[in-house]
Amino acid sequence: MSKLSQLGNNLYRGDISFNIVANQRRWYAASAVLLVIALASLGFRGLNFGVEFTGGSVFTVPSETCTVETARTAVADAGVTTEIPIITEVNGASGRDIRVQTVSLGNERSATVAESLATACDTPLDDVSVTVIGPSWGQSITKKALTGLVVFLALVVLYLSVAFEWRMAIAALVALAHDVIITIGIYSLVGFEVTPASVIGVLTILGYSLYDTVVVFDKVKENTRGLTAGSRMTYSEAANLAVNQTLVRSINTSIVGLLPVAALLFVGAYVLGAGTLKDLALALFVGIAVGTYSSVFIATPVLADLKEREPTMKALHARVTARRASRGDGSGSAAGSQDADGSSGGAVSVGATPKGTSAARGPRNQPKRRAPAKRRSGGKK
Repeated sequence: MSKLSQLGNNLYRGDISFNIVANQRRWYAASAVLLVIALASLGFRGLNFGVEFTGGSVFTVPSETCTVETARTAVADAGVTTEIPIITEVNGASGRDIRVQTVSLGNERSATVAESLATACDTPLDDVSVTVIGPSWGQSITKKALTGLVVFLALVVLYLSVAFEWRMAIAALVALAHDVIITIGIYSLVGFEVTPASVIGVLTILGYSLYDTVVVFDKVKENTRGLTAGSRMTYSEAANLAVNQTLVRSINTSIVGLLPVAALLFVGAYVLGAGTLKDLALALFVGIAVGTYSSVFIATPVLADLKEREPTMKALHARVTARRASRGDGSGSAAGSQDADGSSGGAVSVGATPKGTSAARGPRNQPKRRAPAKRRSGGKK
């Protein structure tokens, strides 16, 4: 059995436990720093919206020898000086292309720029592709994206409220907002162009983040069923146990998801030069990583904070504290533990074994069984 599998088994049985929910302030502080950086970048740098959102003219020149500086000079010679054009090298279907993005130009000016590029790059004029996109199309795309986001969030709240409870819906929304802001902030920091593919990527990571959160919440619901009838474990401890039981699963799922996306980002974008893949893959890569983090370190602690404010959970917390104080049990921690059959037990923190507890689980001080007496040849014992 691999070490990761052994760790997963130990976490699920409660043999070891990471105090994730108990240290929520640490995770909140780390997320606050990331959110401040993301919001500051959005406020000062903004987003680099593509031509699909801002409108403009795009010229594609297939050429193996033309350089960016040559294309820039050709555009300037054609009289486009109101704004610095965006000129990049991309790998097209037939080889290397020069892509020139300018402000929206009329038909006559577009024809002039295309002719100047064809002459400067020594390319037939018929091979120069010209695409003109109006700003109204970008506004329509933005409106549809926002509509899709609102509908998605409404369905999320409805589903989680019905299948679980409204507090879980709030915690999931907090995690989703956390993921979206950080992902968009990274787009702003690195200066990647925001295209419709980027919007698709952001909507995709919302679904992935929600999937991981629902898996954890389902285990929380299972661990907390009938919890208030006893006095062995608080809600935070039961939620922390659920996080530990699904931790290895979340790690494995994230790694499996990140590997092909990383290939898409680094191989497809930088080796093959496919710009659309880069826009989509960056959102997916950042979103999957941040979504896994928020499902474990943000969504569940927020849920525990909301639940611990309920009168019944406050009463449960008081009973658990009084029971441990009466037993003189000072080893209880916020991590909590639970036997494999679902019965609650004392908390066991990582790297620490409570005094008087053996490595093997099960009842202590069991009497030794005597071997059965051998029968004599006469049939008597």
